[in-house]
Amino acid sequence: MKTYRAFSLVLFLILVALITNAPSQSPGANALKPAEIKIPNAPISTRVLMESPADTETDLQIICLFESTPQNTLHGSLIETNEKLKGLLDKLRNPSLFRGELGETLVIVPPAGTLRARKLLIIGLGDSENFTPQRLELVASIAYNESTRLGVAHPFFAPTVLDGGVTKYSTGQASESFIAGFLRAARTEKVLEAAGTSTGQVLQDLTYLAGPAHATDTAQGMERAFAAARQN
Repeated sequence: MKTYRAFSLVLFLILVALITNAPSQSPGANALKPAEIKIPNAPISTRVLMESPADTETDLQIICLFESTPQNTLHGSLIETNEKLKGLLDKLRNPSLFRGELGETLVIVPPAGTLRARKLLIIGLGDSENFTPQRLELVASIAYNESTRLGVAHPFFAPTVLDGGVTKYSTGQASESFIAGFLRAARTEKVLEAAGTSTGQVLQDLTYLAGPAHATDTAQGMERAFAAARQN
């Protein structure tokens, strides 16, 4: 009996030592990374990442907002972003402040403890009633040029069209138009470089955000845009 108790005590002490000396892990250390789809044969390394723009850790997160009118309410990831920014989007979305006109831009440096992105670029989408995916060509060129101006090599982009309340177009249509505009901006940059009138290409790749239910359609839209560019 004494031998059994002594053995149990030794085993208990060993377990305590193992637990005490185990390496500590930060919260979320075992969290799964968001899934992604890499686009093959893309002239600019491109992937679709299944993550909310409210959660990304990046030098530059880009989102879009429709005109600042009462009928253009926020949904999904835009609500999450607004909450993490402690209601800042609600404060800014005012005709006397950020109107959300097509092509209007605003750069925010999120305070510590809010978004993980170092900078947040907002691009206006204009009115939602007459929106078409073709507007994202202009948005893409702005995203490319602003990334270069800010010295960001790895921008993240979320169209946030669905989260802005417009659901009649597929995410593939949106991503196809965006990539067409993005490639046009890249070609323009190369002409400037060749002429010696550019500071040099900074952008190295693109991460395009989409929800899991829309990731495949988004990737297919990108592939169509890249294929069309190769034929021209």
